[in-house]
Amino acid sequence: MSLEFKYYKINDIGEVVSGGTPSTSKNEYWYGDIGWITPKDLSSYDDIYISRGERNISSEGLNNSSAKLVPKNTVLMTSRAPIGYIAIANNELSTNQGFKSLICNEKICHYKYFYYWLKLNIKYIINNSNGSTFKEISGGTFKNLELSLPSLNEQKAISSVLWTIDEKISVLKRINKNLEESIKNIFKHYFIDFIPFKDKGYPEGWLSLNLGDVVSDANTGADAIKKAPIVDYDTGIKCVRVGDMTNSRRIDEWGFANVNEENFDKYQLKKEDIIVTRTATLGLNYFITEDLDAVYNNGLIRIKINKNKALPLFIYYYLNTSDYNHYIDCIEGESSTRPNMKINYLLKYPIICPPLKIQKEFIDLIDSLFWMKENIFYQIVELSRLRDTLLPKLMSGEIDVSKINCDLE
Repeated sequence: MSLEFKYYKINDIGEVVSGGTPSTSKNEYWYGDIGWITPKDLSSYDDIYISRGERNISSEGLNNSSAKLVPKNTVLMTSRAPIGYIAIANNELSTNQGFKSLICNEKICHYKYFYYWLKLNIKYIINNSNGSTFKEISGGTFKNLELSLPSLNEQKAISSVLWTIDEKISVLKRINKNLEESIKNIFKHYFIDFIPFKDKGYPEGWLSLNLGDVVSDANTGADAIKKAPIVDYDTGIKCVRVGDMTNSRRIDEWGFANVNEENFDKYQLKKEDIIVTRTATLGLNYFITEDLDAVYNNGLIRIKINKNKALPLFIYYYLNTSDYNHYIDCIEGESSTRPNMKINYLLKYPIICPPLKIQKEFIDLIDSLFWMKENIFYQIVELSRLRDTLLPKLMSGEIDVSKINCDLE
């Protein structure tokens, strides 16, 4: 059975709300108990619901600015820098002016359906935006965008299918986060706090080094891009960018496809390589678990570990400590708008390197946790792919939802 649609403008299905920023010179406007969301808060946020951002505002700040309090289940969408980060308010909160949010009229449009409609139609929204320096969609334009809606029951049925998948993904992500935190805590216990070695003084045979002392090779992908430009070749070789690490953890979707094969051997990402972001968002790192048909651009540093001195996975977890994060935060960027990390700065990061035998004991200890995390990650990949495949088919009526019983909020 195909769906029957009715056509509306967004302004017909709910209230569009913009946000605002209280004066930063008035302390009394800040540090209150009202959640305040900015596009930055959603830039690496991968959950559906959001309760608060990095900063809160006070009632005074709310009342003396254009910020507005929106209710739970409001659908939040960034309207600039960039357009298209989406989340649902988990409670009353506010946003800055970089949002166009919708409080749905639940007699016409279910908020979860509108969330998925936005997911499917971001390109349509961007195509209706304006701006030369950066794209922005105005409130007036957003309100007048047209959409077609099936009946409320059909909206709920469609949303229930997608929501079931997303809830499973959320559970798996929480499990993976806990596994990752467990590994980091084990690393900290042994190699930052030295708890097992407290009674022995400074561990014998442990060396105070810089990261560069255990690295056999480190370079950016600048030459990789020069030697392997983006061209229309059917090679299947990709080029990994900073954005692939900040916006997606789906390795199979990393990077631009179809790059030149020239110099691929030199710049191929291989098993046990570590890649680190050096521009925009600094210091994010990723451990390569298998050879990839991919090179990397000049926004990334690729390091190879000398296995006679250190084990790659041990070093990877050294680059996931609070000390490392503090070291990265201390970087003074070359410009205020685009911070930059030199290779030499990364290689000067101080580490304390135990004998290989102790490193191996750590790897053996975390091995099952690490590979459980990797396996769960690929379950997330497959579920995400399933959801993204079903989304357009469900919302177009290609898949019959008439027999689905659902009890969405």
